[in-house]
Amino acid sequence: MRTGLLWSCLLLSLAAGCKSRYPPLNPAPGLPPPVRLDFKPPVDRLLTESVSATRTLQRKGQPEVRDEAAFTTETRFTPSDGGWRVAQAVRTPRQAHDGHDVPSLSGAVLERFTLRMQLAADGTFVKLVGPEAAQEALRQVAPEGTGVPEVERFFSPESLEIRTRREWEAKYAGLLQRNLVEGQRTWAVDSVDVNGEERAFLLERTVQGTRLTTFGDAVVLTLRCLDALPPKAPAELKAVWAEAGSPELSKGVTCEGEQVVTWARFIPVRRLLKVKAVEAGGTLTLTTESQAEALQEEGP
Repeated sequence: MRTGLLWSCLLLSLAAGCKSRYPPLNPAPGLPPPVRLDFKPPVDRLLTESVSATRTLQRKGQPEVRDEAAFTTETRFTPSDGGWRVAQAVRTPRQAHDGHDVPSLSGAVLERFTLRMQLAADGTFVKLVGPEAAQEALRQVAPEGTGVPEVERFFSPESLEIRTRREWEAKYAGLLQRNLVEGQRTWAVDSVDVNGEERAFLLERTVQGTRLTTFGDAVVLTLRCLDALPPKAPAELKAVWAEAGSPELSKGVTCEGEQVVTWARFIPVRRLLKVKAVEAGGTLTLTTESQAEALQEEGP
């Protein structure tokens, strides 16, 4: 089983940097007032989230193959260099294949290093800090030359940086530092690994309104995938695609999901995304979910 594939969808990336290119949106008459989704993370408090993913592969005439992974993340935001330093640790990783727990080299590595990121004040990505710590953790559990090239590539500094930026932008690009109203759409470019090949798609997020959660008032967005630019694509969508390098979009990729983020104080309450990729050999379905569980308030 290819452990790197599943774990690549699970590294939660919190990032920031630069200045938003998106202007404020003035709501049309009669619409509810906009919500301003500023990047105001909880300062020096521990945010605990549960993360899970399920990957299934269904081929005609064959039994379904099912892989599962789950872990807990602990994240802390600290003011640094005019922005934010984010430290995120992984706890209790678990991986299963067709219902049976299996050893996970990626999980063992994740437990042994803390992902550190430098963010700008407005919630955009700047850089990873000390990404070589991941390779050192890998050497602790699998000495160099033991036949794990895929995992070595996965935890290389360059790969970590690219993946962190992409995952963050898929979640929040075009949402932060912006007024949001019901029905408003924003976009990002994302991808899914199908048999070792990255298949790109456009992720469309639509504002559904607000919801009261245990962490405060939150913006609710529905998620869906586009496998091609619409004939009359908005200028903003074209710009997002162009800035991502105008990747070739893969036909047959669909998705659905929901994202919930508090707006008075930035907390990613919940995100559920189910992606399906159809190919000649069958259908791959990847479902990922993250859920905020607790925020440790200030104390002694």
